[in-house]
Amino acid sequence: MTDRLPVEAQLRSLDHKKLAAYCVAVTERQFPNFVLFNKLVEFGDLKQLETVLDGVWQSLVPGGAKMNFEVQLDRVDANMPDLDEHEMYGASPALDAVVSLYSTLICILEADVDEAIAVGSVSRECVAMFIEISEGDDQMSDVEILRLINNHDLMVQEDEFQEEVVERLMKIKQLDKTFIGELRELAHNQGVSNIGISDEDA
Repeated sequence: MTDRLPVEAQLRSLDHKKLAAYCVAVTERQFPNFVLFNKLVEFGDLKQLETVLDGVWQSLVPGGAKMNFEVQLDRVDANMPDLDEHEMYGASPALDAVVSLYSTLICILEADVDEAIAVGSVSRECVAMFIEISEGDDQMSDVEILRLINNHDLMVQEDEFQEEVVERLMKIKQLDKTFIGELRELAHNQGVSNIGISDEDA
């Protein structure tokens, strides 16, 4: 795990529409983590968050429906699980997904590359924590845990996914309906999240 997001330099070269596309793609891939948590503990308004997520995708298509993202900020914020109230591990990746959606909205409203970098970092940190909790142990040194995380299939897949998204965005001149549809399909990953779970695990 490195402190610097591997795709940071490329993100700084993208325009605000492409930054929003990167954010929503990374958020989409994390979203099954919230869906599963919602089903297991009946927390939050899943339909509301799905509507916001869909609204972001729609807004990226030329001539697509527009949503008032400023109004949505409070709604997204209200769906963030409090980790002090929910002690089960699943609350953490669920929170990461909602935080990423919130940062996506801020990125759209303020065209802020740092919000895009935050979304990518949150997703990587989510993967790192999952690997450490599921496969690490108290006997391992910090160096061994870092090696476990960095070489793990889930982290390799996460980095490859983010690189693929950025590569596609850098290649295309202008976002269109076909491109956005294909990007969403890539991010949806057949309903499997960045930590390898789907809502069918409920």
